[in-house]
Amino acid sequence: MPELPEVEVTKLGIAPYLEGKTLTEVIVHDGRLRWPVPEHLQKTLRNQICHSIQRRGKYLLFQFDTGVMLIHLGMTGVLRIQKKQEESKKYNRIEFHFGETALRMHDPRKFGSVLWHSEEQGPVENFPLFKKLGVEPFESEFAGANGAQLLYERSRGRTISVKQYLLAGEVVVGVGNIYCSETLFEAKINPKTPAGKISKVRYARIATAVQLILKKAIKAGGSSLKDFVHSDGEPGHFMVLTKVYDRSGLPCKECHTPIKQITQGQRSTYYCPACQK
Repeated sequence: MPELPEVEVTKLGIAPYLEGKTLTEVIVHDGRLRWPVPEHLQKTLRNQICHSIQRRGKYLLFQFDTGVMLIHLGMTGVLRIQKKQEESKKYNRIEFHFGETALRMHDPRKFGSVLWHSEEQGPVENFPLFKKLGVEPFESEFAGANGAQLLYERSRGRTISVKQYLLAGEVVVGVGNIYCSETLFEAKINPKTPAGKISKVRYARIATAVQLILKKAIKAGGSSLKDFVHSDGEPGHFMVLTKVYDRSGLPCKECHTPIKQITQGQRSTYYCPACQK
């Protein structure tokens, strides 16, 4: 599933082609996504300018004249920039034409979504699906000591593991499964530790590691598990940089102890039992 780094890489890839451009046509090949594509979208968006493209969690926000279009890539979704005359391939569910440039949403499993939030509905921050999202890892609310304080305060009394606490995305967004294992290794925290048992000092290490790992992933172009590729069709390369994820039984890159794999909340977790005590 595309996580925050992959969505950020997608945003950076498509924005130069679309920002400030007029949307000339919307073609819905198959609108049966996680939620049906709004029937009015083709008429609503025609001849509107895309003023900006932002990201909130794993959602891409396209600001148009009369509202915001929200795209979530789901499990297997990819947004690709192509020339309009290029043949539209199988599993392309919807495409947006900006003159001769086409933005195509390719989604084999149809778990992605394309939604609309009009100006009349108020600020997009009030969008119902955003209510449970935590702060952005690169915003001021998580900068410096703020991140440690936030993680510490929200974890008091919590008995779930720190891995599941971070993965839930209700305190800080973007720490997906791959990046969670890598973050906890970087911070030298055992993923099985109860979230409420971790001190503020150790949460400071986690907050710093969250930003470091996510920045590395974005710079590497994201991960290439299963279907994710960039908007230009190229894969991401973060997987070659991982220190614990998907390295079960291999020696730790720092102490040579074999990496362990466990299951937490039906997700695989990788860690070094020597470095992460």
